[in-house]
Amino acid sequence: MTELDTQTQTTPEATTDAPAHGVLLTDLAAGKVRSLLEQEGRDDLRLRVGVQPGGCSGLIYQLYFDERTLDGDLVRDFDGVEVVVDRMSGPYLEGATIDFSDTIEKQGFTIDNPNAGSSCACGDSFS
Repeated sequence: MTELDTQTQTTPEATTDAPAHGVLLTDLAAGKVRSLLEQEGRDDLRLRVGVQPGGCSGLIYQLYFDERTLDGDLVRDFDGVEVVVDRMSGPYLEGATIDFSDTIEKQGFTIDNPNAGSSCACGDSFS
């Protein structure tokens, strides 16, 4: 994983009564999420981040828009962008930083996760 932008929101505020999680969203990533939400034309979506079994190394990341709030969700707001993590994924993602890259070499969201002991060559899964 390449060095990520270290500018992150450091004063998150939960927008619901749900407990907060330790995932950070850089300003660049929050701006991209905001832009994608505007393109969707919906204000009821939030960014859901999770992990599930799969991939070469054992776990793969999930990153998608979701309108649901599930029992046990951990929620954090980054200047109007809600990031939701399910309670089971929380420990695997604690301290992870989500960034967005828009270069010739790579375009898309990246996750720098200090809990990942190893990852596969394609970079899509970790253990």
